[in-house]
Amino acid sequence: MKKLFSLLIVAFISTSIFAQTKWNADLNHSKLTFSVTHLGIADVAGLFNKFGASAISNKKDFSDAVFQLSVEVASINTQIEMRDNHLRSADFFEVEKYPSMTFKSTSITKVAKDRYKLNGNLTVRGITRPVSMDLWYRGTIENPQTKKLTAGFQLTGTLKRSDFEVGSNFPAPMLSDEVKIKADGEFISES
Repeated sequence: MKKLFSLLIVAFISTSIFAQTKWNADLNHSKLTFSVTHLGIADVAGLFNKFGASAISNKKDFSDAVFQLSVEVASINTQIEMRDNHLRSADFFEVEKYPSMTFKSTSITKVAKDRYKLNGNLTVRGITRPVSMDLWYRGTIENPQTKKLTAGFQLTGTLKRSDFEVGSNFPAPMLSDEVKIKADGEFISES
């Protein structure tokens, strides 16, 4: 009986270990964007050209997933070079001192079919704050070209730039404190 119990424990642990899958963002099919309101009358959008993201999950529906993101802040792109250089300066992101921003999820809660609340810690300008975002799991398919499993996600939410001391000298009537975030991504399974 002891032998059978030991075998069952080993089988359970082995299944748990091997069921865990790491997924990496396919950067050719992923985008990290943001928008703010300027002068209270128009939205200005931008994106980050260089970032990496991954997820680790034991479950096919990603209800236990842990997500990580790292962004090269200097890759900010609003299609206006002068504005991008200003955003890289100490007035905003201060990229020479803080070249990257990171996110690591701490929990994921299912709120509806394929819809989750993703909580985690975001670090910008050396300041780490808890944030909560909406995550939509859009499904998993086998990519016909690569023959690898590919999962799709969309992340949306709103952050306050004041929480991270970004653009502190620019009041909300000039530049909204709220920053809308939208990320679309395809993640490729490593296994």
